[in-house]
Amino acid sequence: MFDFRLSVSAPAITILLAFPASLTAQDIEIEGVAEDQDDPILVTGVRQAYRGDFALSEIPQSIDIIEENTLTENGIVRLVDVLDLNASVARQNTLGGLFDAFAVRGFAGDENIPTGYLVNGFNGGRGFGGQRDTAGIERIEVLKGPSAALFGRGEPGGTINLVTKQARIGDTFGNVAIQYGSFDRLRSEADLNLAVTDNVSVRLIGYAEDADSFRETVEETRWGFLPSIGVALGENTRLTYDLEKTRVEVPFDRGIVVLNNDFDTVPRERFLGEPGDGDHVARAEGHQLRLQHDFGNNWSALVGASIRDTLLTGVSSDPELATTRQPIFTDGRSLSRQRRSRLYDSQQIVVRGEISGEFNTGSLKHRVLIGADYDEFENFQDFRRVRPPSVASSPSEQAAYIIDILDPVYGRFPLPTPLPQNNRLDVQESFGFFVQDQIELTDRLQIRLGARYDDFSLRTENNITGVTSDRSDNRISPQAGIVFELSDPIKLYAAYSEGFRANIGTDVSGVIFDPETSRSIEAGAKLTLLDGAVTGTFTLFQLDKDNVLASDINNPGFSVAIGEARSRGIELDLNGRLPSDFEFLLSYAYVDAESRSSVLDPNFSFVIEPGDPLINIPDHTLNAQVSKRFNIGEREAMLGGGVQHVGERLGATGTDFFLPDHTLFRVFGEIELFDGMLLNGSVTNLFDTDWFANSYSSLWVIPGAPRTATVSLQFTF
Repeated sequence: MFDFRLSVSAPAITILLAFPASLTAQDIEIEGVAEDQDDPILVTGVRQAYRGDFALSEIPQSIDIIEENTLTENGIVRLVDVLDLNASVARQNTLGGLFDAFAVRGFAGDENIPTGYLVNGFNGGRGFGGQRDTAGIERIEVLKGPSAALFGRGEPGGTINLVTKQARIGDTFGNVAIQYGSFDRLRSEADLNLAVTDNVSVRLIGYAEDADSFRETVEETRWGFLPSIGVALGENTRLTYDLEKTRVEVPFDRGIVVLNNDFDTVPRERFLGEPGDGDHVARAEGHQLRLQHDFGNNWSALVGASIRDTLLTGVSSDPELATTRQPIFTDGRSLSRQRRSRLYDSQQIVVRGEISGEFNTGSLKHRVLIGADYDEFENFQDFRRVRPPSVASSPSEQAAYIIDILDPVYGRFPLPTPLPQNNRLDVQESFGFFVQDQIELTDRLQIRLGARYDDFSLRTENNITGVTSDRSDNRISPQAGIVFELSDPIKLYAAYSEGFRANIGTDVSGVIFDPETSRSIEAGAKLTLLDGAVTGTFTLFQLDKDNVLASDINNPGFSVAIGEARSRGIELDLNGRLPSDFEFLLSYAYVDAESRSSVLDPNFSFVIEPGDPLINIPDHTLNAQVSKRFNIGEREAMLGGGVQHVGERLGATGTDFFLPDHTLFRVFGEIELFDGMLLNGSVTNLFDTDWFANSYSSLWVIPGAPRTATVSLQFTF
């Protein structure tokens, strides 16, 4: 039975109990990928897309899986915090805390759009639906390296795949939890799996959360409803439907300012926007429908479709970045601000299908995967702003919309009315076809050959200038890999891949950028130690990209081309169980990500030189934790601790402003109070370290949370 955390807050429970409560069914168990990386296991109900029937140790790619129990132990409820557990993933600019943005192996993608991820193999995450909650997530797969020949349109550094909780046919069980934490955070979750008939089950998942924060005047409300319906259409056929319905209400928050590299310029809790702006509201509604069928003789098919709509609206007061309009660089306290309004509306439709199986040609065993997908992404942005005048014109404090960073007074001036800046619709349509064959040459040697064909069209309609821009292109991206079993505990592998991705949007003059292309190579070893109790991957990699974009600082919503970039490094991921029942995970990455072009920014005249580091990418990152389970009397208990180190990283493109390194410690534990009742607790940033999550400029620096404690009570039945 799954151990899932949820809270009893009224919205979540009301939503869940409103559904029919009688369900029952027969489980269909489909062979999937072994988490011990050697032996296939039975994954209840749903086969993973783009995967085929392979153990992780057979795949020439570094894959790290973060399980639900790890999230539960650490008290994690946001995707952005989950990804801190893998050292290859680095935080990026999150649009004032309103979308997920991360880089894998140093490459982040388009800074103006949330970082895309997969949900059950479907492209998703690019809409403006707020930061993803961990409710309803079974596990998170960090798929690193050269995989573009299958996934397509992704970053060469890697892809995140969220595997959601599916209706379990044939089971009835549930879990309800209440969580309380620092800053008056109250959260409730519920997970109920109900058998309707012998062939139909429904899984109802919901959460609701209300919280203050360590940031002054910043409060957040969020809720979500994430049900799943599973239908057995026969002994070998399953239909699955998933719904995502979420809402987030939170003020837009650009963080703090840092002057002259003094990170104590203002306290980390100081809010420099305007509470009178109110909340930004982000909401999402998504639907997935998947049909899978096993033909027998190791052949199966998986087809499906998804649609996801998101909407983000709100007004904010953000520090002005242009030096010529910013008096704070003269007096050290008068911060001029822009006032901005946003209406971002997006829709993404994905249709995909694949067939996988195996056959022999003579003594050679082939495992093939053939498929196609269609992706349409519509992104409408109505962005407005009003800027302060030039400092040289000696504007009044009201005209410059000043806030005193050392003694802020909110609501001091009437709120300025933003004026149209960007009113644009981007429509991207993509079709892809992929084929992969992994050939077993001997008992110890396998090779993988594959390719993907992509064809895309992009149309941009600028409603302010009246300019419509169009572009289309296509390309074949090859993939090759090899896996060699050196010995029972060690498999060596290497892989090469090329990637191809459309750059959505235009520059400020309406020109659509050339597509982004990439080349990726990695080699390493996959380890299985102590009779399979410990598994891991050691990897060397290098990635090269052309036609890389960065945000246009002077024209929000638009981009500028910065040319070529390269990332190379070393990774080590280990996890498992040690003697005496100690469980551990270790993730380390050294990443050297840099520009390979010389570029002059047309607005601020800063120069990006070859060798300049990419923004928000640390050289060294480490995450490690260890836990031990034991008994207190007749009750089970667990105690653990962890450490995360993030190295120094560039805080603003084309400058010498760097965020300092930080090391954070955490402790966590749980104890079974009664049968079916579990008490969890965690403390993050144990020593209350000042740290900084990411930045875009020295005037937009996001401080990390201080010491934070969480306790939850879980009821399983």
